[in-house]
Amino acid sequence: MAIVLQFVRKFARKFAPLALLLAVMACVGCRLDMQVQPRYNPLAKSDFFADQRAARPLVEGTVARGDERVDDYFYTGKIGNNDGEYMPFPVTREVLQRGRERYNIYCSPCHSLVGDGNGIIPSRGFARKPPSYHIARLQQAPIGYFFDVATNGFGIMLNYSAQISVRDRWCIAAYIRALQLSQNATAADVPAGQSVPSKAPEFAEPGSGATLPQTIPSNMPSPKTGKAETK
Repeated sequence: MAIVLQFVRKFARKFAPLALLLAVMACVGCRLDMQVQPRYNPLAKSDFFADQRAARPLVEGTVARGDERVDDYFYTGKIGNNDGEYMPFPVTREVLQRGRERYNIYCSPCHSLVGDGNGIIPSRGFARKPPSYHIARLQQAPIGYFFDVATNGFGIMLNYSAQISVRDRWCIAAYIRALQLSQNATAADVPAGQSVPSKAPEFAEPGSGATLPQTIPSNMPSPKTGKAETK
């Protein structure tokens, strides 16, 4: 037994460096195999496929999870090849407020806050001024047209499908309709009993840099007159 232990110790001392070297080489070999994988880079050429494209198209009929587009009109704004004439959901105050918010962020730099095409970008010398939403052609354009332009772009205008969600694009289209009405309304469009221009609101609290002003509801007495405003 002692002879066997002595032989093992002698063998270990003699071949330990070689065993360590083999272990290091094995680790390096595995790292290289993981680092240099047998895969294709994006848009690389492949001789395996007839069209020589390594990137393969999706199988026909594939639907991404959570993105089943049952309502084509909601995602395209078109009926066949024609722009649609209606909103795919009811237009409420919340929809218009959302549309105004998104419009002011993404559209007003070129189209301006009132949609006349005199945004800050064209006013600073941009060569192609966008058309006004208030010209006859765009006043008569179907609402699906504005959704389609936001989705696919038009002329030198890039599409905003990556920046603005589908529903928000419809909200913007609805708000553009509101802008067109606001800039082209007649006295017949004013609700009965409402003066033009509308009376400026009165404030119970003017607000500060940290708080918003608080308006006095129309059914509350005014601090100036002591009478409630009538509609």
